[in-house]
Amino acid sequence: MNHLIRAHAALLFAGVATFVMMGAGQSLYGPALPAFSRIFDVTVAEAGVLVSAHWVGCFIGVGLMYLRGAGITPRHALAVMAVGGAVVAALAGWWVTVAGAVVFGAGYGMSAAVFNPRVLRAFGSQGPAMLSLLNATFGVGAIAAPLIFVALDSDPRWSFGLTTLLGAAIWVFAGAAGRETAAPAAAARAFRPHWGIMAFGAVAVGLEACLIGLGPTALIRTGVAEAAAAELLSAFFVVFLLARVALVFFAHKIAPFHLYTLAIAATAGFALGAIFMSPAIFFVAMGAPAGLYFPGFYVTATGKMGDDIRVPPTIIASGLVGGICGPLVLAPVMAGMGESGFFWIIAGVTLALTTAAVLSLRRMRL
Repeated sequence: MNHLIRAHAALLFAGVATFVMMGAGQSLYGPALPAFSRIFDVTVAEAGVLVSAHWVGCFIGVGLMYLRGAGITPRHALAVMAVGGAVVAALAGWWVTVAGAVVFGAGYGMSAAVFNPRVLRAFGSQGPAMLSLLNATFGVGAIAAPLIFVALDSDPRWSFGLTTLLGAAIWVFAGAAGRETAAPAAAARAFRPHWGIMAFGAVAVGLEACLIGLGPTALIRTGVAEAAAAELLSAFFVVFLLARVALVFFAHKIAPFHLYTLAIAATAGFALGAIFMSPAIFFVAMGAPAGLYFPGFYVTATGKMGDDIRVPPTIIASGLVGGICGPLVLAPVMAGMGESGFFWIIAGVTLALTTAAVLSLRRMRL
């Protein structure tokens, strides 16, 4: 393993730093929604459009990777993210800010499609473990950003501005790994879309997007103060990060779809705990299974769909369908429900998804 890390140190550095930035940018939307609501005089439900705008941008970014991925470098993806973050930070108007979220999301999607397959391929049999490590670093940015947001007087201008500066710094120091294009796909590589695993991925990413983007608002509805909700989101990401770091040590010992199934089932149990016991404690606990959704889904899908260069963008795009639709549907629905409405919806969806996953275990075996 050590010789692989040395051989791919530049790729690992660029990937880790980029995923820290991605985590910071995505996690800011949740605690910032009330601030955006006040600044632009829109309802919190309407402000939730920013979360969906981010995921629409991700979908555009992975679509670009599907069409032109062989010529796109990590620096291209970083530049797009930095521009989007700067537009959001400018607070130039509601629809301009929404457009900035779309652009930031496009760079986010491009980065996911650039780094995930390269790291999985570069580390061979240890690829799933290193993929988990790469995605775990997402949690570092996601933990820090809400705390920084509160420290900066809950001002989106400064927090998104810092995210932009981070992206510019990574762009400068990415080195050769930042300028490297992907190898062109060999004609013999298979491309086998698997609709079942893509459907499971869409629902899981939708759940993750809702927990991150709408979770703080749901906590506020239960009586938690805005600053405390932001701090609980950071705690959620601490648990998220710990789960992904732990996965580095046992990812190769458990079938990826079994991991996915266990994570969804755990989320259902924690959602019920949030309803009947403590929304704050069990929201934080949901960070652990949420951290396992993507590794379990991505590795299963890669094994099912082949190694064609179009496969990673297709896998990520399928998840983004859920990421776009989940918050867009859930934000107005939870607004019309009681204080625990969000957690009831999460519990119902995850219980149904657990049942479907258990019934599909044999078909999803690699």
